[in-house]
Amino acid sequence: EEKQSPVDHVIAKSQQNIEKGQVAFAVAGYALCSSLMLVVNKVAVHVLPAPSFVLFTQLASSAFSVYSVGAVGLITVDPLEINKAISFLPVSLAFLGVIFANIKTLQYANVETFIVFRASTPLIISLCDYLFLGRTMPELRSWLALIGLLAGAVGYVYSDASVVVTGYMWVSVWYFMFCFDQVYIKHAVDTVKMDSNWGRVFYCNLLAAIPLIPMAYAEFVAGTMVWNLQSIAALGLSCLLGCGISYFAFLCRNLLSATAFTVVGNCCKIATIMINYVIWEYHATPLGIGFLLVSLLCAFFFKQAPLRASKSSNNIAGLNV
Repeated sequence: EEKQSPVDHVIAKSQQNIEKGQVAFAVAGYALCSSLMLVVNKVAVHVLPAPSFVLFTQLASSAFSVYSVGAVGLITVDPLEINKAISFLPVSLAFLGVIFANIKTLQYANVETFIVFRASTPLIISLCDYLFLGRTMPELRSWLALIGLLAGAVGYVYSDASVVVTGYMWVSVWYFMFCFDQVYIKHAVDTVKMDSNWGRVFYCNLLAAIPLIPMAYAEFVAGTMVWNLQSIAALGLSCLLGCGISYFAFLCRNLLSATAFTVVGNCCKIATIMINYVIWEYHATPLGIGFLLVSLLCAFFFKQAPLRASKSSNNIAGLNV
């Protein structure tokens, strides 16, 4: 094997630092948008009791704004092409399927139960990473971290709330759709050649908005929405965050493995729970807070599996997240 020259070593080290900075930027942006999106969406749906209309406006405005900014040359956005649209259609349908199954699941299971099911998904997705996306199996440290993350979530639920599930069918549907969504979108990001990350945002939001048109129109003409400064501001802010979370989510999916991105998402949910305890009157018990901290600590020690030797990617093998 040819020995690497000092210059090559410096260049490789510099490139690795740049890539790590990109990952930190993507994860921080996603975490910020994700935590704010939850709060803003609650306000938006409260002042505008039309969830399909709110979701459609978020998706359509993101697609339109990205396309418009790209049209004037400020960002690079892929033009609409039939082959790319066909490739991204399952991505958009999976996205909508997860949202619908999520809503139905929360009708039959409480939020704490939902947290436990979501905390277990990295274990399944890590196997899918190995079977379908060309990665090695996680090392022992990562398996223990994933199991610890799940154990922390289970411990929190049983110390602070009861597990309530009356509709196992919808829980199962959500679980399958979520795992498929995480794995297939990673596959699409890696295999569908796009000119920029903004192109992915444009395609996904545009294609996801189209099936919502009938439901959004029905809610719009129903006359249940009251338009005032508060509702317009809430809807506008939710649209801005929707575009941001879409951009940072695709950026994370491009840089991280499907399992690592799922772990990041779970950490955002745990952090949101802890923020809610600070803001609202309800507070977790010290034991419950301890279990949440265990989950965050385990996520810190998770190390994403590198690609197998036969695969190539722009991913940073073995990066801690």
